Amino acid sequence: MLKAIVLAVVLSVAGRLAAQTPTPDTMQMSGMSMPGMGGKGGPLRMPPMPPYMRMPMLRGMEHVPPRVTPFLPGQDLDSAAAAAVPLATPSTAVSLADGDTFALRASLVRRVIGGRRFVMYGYNGQYPGPLLRVKQHATIVVRFENQLDMPSSLHWHGVRVDNRSDGAPGVTQEAVPVGGRYVYRVRFPDAGIYWYHPHVREDIQQSLGLFGNILVESPDRAYYSPVNREEVLLLDDLLVDREGLFSFGREAPDFTIMGRFGNMFLVNGEPGYRLAVGRGAVVRFFLTDASNSRTYNLSFGGAPIKLVATDVSRFEREEMVSSVVLAPAERYVVDVRFDSDGTYPLTNRVQAINHVTGEFYPEVDTLGEITVSRTRVSEDHGAAFNTLRRDAALGAELERYRKAFDRPVDRELDLTVNIQGLPIPLVTFMTTDTMYFPPVEWNDGMPDMNWVATGEETRWIMRDPATGKENMDIDWHFRQGEVAKIRLFNDPQAMHPMSHPIHFHGLRFLVLERDGVPTTNLAWKDTVLLPVGATVDLLLEASNPGRWMAHCHIAEHLESGMHMTFTVDSAKAGP
Repeated sequence: MLKAIVLAVVLSVAGRLAAQTPTPDTMQMSGMSMPGMGGKGGPLRMPPMPPYMRMPMLRGMEHVPPRVTPFLPGQDLDSAAAAAVPLATPSTAVSLADGDTFALRASLVRRVIGGRRFVMYGYNGQYPGPLLRVKQHATIVVRFENQLDMPSSLHWHGVRVDNRSDGAPGVTQEAVPVGGRYVYRVRFPDAGIYWYHPHVREDIQQSLGLFGNILVESPDRAYYSPVNREEVLLLDDLLVDREGLFSFGREAPDFTIMGRFGNMFLVNGEPGYRLAVGRGAVVRFFLTDASNSRTYNLSFGGAPIKLVATDVSRFEREEMVSSVVLAPAERYVVDVRFDSDGTYPLTNRVQAINHVTGEFYPEVDTLGEITVSRTRVSEDHGAAFNTLRRDAALGAELERYRKAFDRPVDRELDLTVNIQGLPIPLVTFMTTDTMYFPPVEWNDGMPDMNWVATGEETRWIMRDPATGKENMDIDWHFRQGEVAKIRLFNDPQAMHPMSHPIHFHGLRFLVLERDGVPTTNLAWKDTVLLPVGATVDLLLEASNPGRWMAHCHIAEHLESGMHMTFTVDSAKAGP
């Protein structure tokens, strides 16, 4: 109630200040167009507002667009060239043996989603990109060709690759230019589910379909318990309005405060996921969050869920959970048992927030459904499903690291933001809005204001408190074979704090503690979610030599500066 009263006063003041805010007639907008204004990029539209936003946009904001030129793929093509863009096809699975070579091409594709036509991006003309199935310890060669309308690269997310093949422009390679090629040599040391995506303008390229999964199969046939079938699910959301795809910023990312939340949910590139199984079926789901910014809270219509594995390994022990939380770039492996016939919705159940009114709303998004027939499955794996196994091999491996769990912290990172140059009404609102922030932003509660913020006004920061260095000025060094204890802190006093999924390239880590509470069920990770105000301690295994990136995996935060590098010095280096 207090927040609502204060906001009412702020909105009134902001309305008076709006008269001081430049309008499209007076702003220098670098060719930007608004409704009624010409421009190559077409009319610049306000973002669609979610249904729970029961108040109009902040007064004075309706005439304040972001200071970027709107961009969509293929917008510069003439009608004949646009018609020649090939229609995308569903993803196919490709099995690759040790030593195989695979060609992967990024290009424009036409998509039909929910009856609507869009020009997007695709790998090998597919959505998502091909599912690569490889054996653990196999090495493949990937010949990448860039046929997009902008530079690109390939990052093998979570795979402990050789440094040259990590796909991080400016760190391990130069961006692959339009029409260019690059050869990646990728070895897969760990079983599990991984994914590949670009590392150039991820806010655009990843959002528009450039991602695919890699399923790395263990030689141990008992690595996972038996199931009736396996499903690989890539989760994504796409921002559209009545006119079609909502444009991106050409010169810099937009939606840089909250990140770009979509309003069309996609599973494996399509809305409305469907699966049919027999009664009693146990299904293994390999889950990946490929969204720009959205964190999911997934459940299967009340069906029991067994948590099995995450980013880079199984858990020390399997456990039963009611839902699975996936932040951008995270992966989880879960087994789900469907005991009774009927329909089980695949849902994202979250607590949405309206930042303008300071109100919360329960929000349930149905991503698909699993239909269970009355016919029982021929093989009943119920006993195996109800058995919560322990990973003895992982437990033995972790014993080598436990002596480091309680030692002092070696390095620290503070996560914060510097926002300057935004319109006065928005700054006034945000100053008051810092009275409360949810630990995790499950939705965009201020899309009209978030849209206006670009990479020119928003600088997300990773700061080393010991040196004061920020982002790419940070210069950490570790010795190969060293383990480093790293403390991450998400500053709740920032102008607009956000939860951050932090990803370390090329290495793996253990999440030791959250807010001083030790983790009781460990697994190797490459991405960890930091809620607002949280402190998380990691144990980073510096086993892979080279210069690597660490960054927030909200695409708009990464593209607005929230990335750093660190070096693992080779044990062979020296005099």
